[in-house]
Amino acid sequence: MHVAEVARALDLLGVFAFAVNGAFTAVEKTRVDIVGILSLGIITALGGGIIRDLCIGSVPPAAFTDRYYLGIAAGGALLAFFVSRLPRLLQRPMLVLDAIGLSVFAVSGAQKALAFGLSPAPAILLGAVTAVGGGTIRDVLIREVPSVLSSGLYAIPAIIGATITVLTVAYDPRLAVWGAVVGAVVCFVIRMLGLRYNVDAPTGLRRGERHG
Repeated sequence: MHVAEVARALDLLGVFAFAVNGAFTAVEKTRVDIVGILSLGIITALGGGIIRDLCIGSVPPAAFTDRYYLGIAAGGALLAFFVSRLPRLLQRPMLVLDAIGLSVFAVSGAQKALAFGLSPAPAILLGAVTAVGGGTIRDVLIREVPSVLSSGLYAIPAIIGATITVLTVAYDPRLAVWGAVVGAVVCFVIRMLGLRYNVDAPTGLRRGERHG
């Protein structure tokens, strides 16, 4: 399979995962109607990719030119809307789908940045932006502190996954597909371990804690 096809497949998987996650989040944390749920699901799914495409000059963004992106995002959000009527099923799928979306967007974002001629460091950065962008926009809209700012093991796994992808391509472009798979798996595992054991990156001390 060609690298571009792999990147697109990962992108679409991330779109579905984040659409479902974004809609689940809307149901759990807001009182919006079905239009609001669909909107938040689609924004979560497509926001990071749109930011990435605008940064690398891929315009109009794939979300507006490839009908599958919007269709899969809307379908995922609708699925979440109907499944959300069973509240006990929400928590675990939200976390897993968020980790899946984070992982596949990190590597697909880095791959697309490399395909547009960016050097490794910007490609890694855009991989992370692709992974966290949509969720950050969603959290701002529902007045939540974005996960990228409140959870140390959110952006970090995305950066690690994107780095593995980029370094693999730099070593041997023929291994790009394997690099994407390994990068996504490593990102997913780190994120889930962080959630399982409640691990975060070190934070700064508040003023009252410095001399306590």
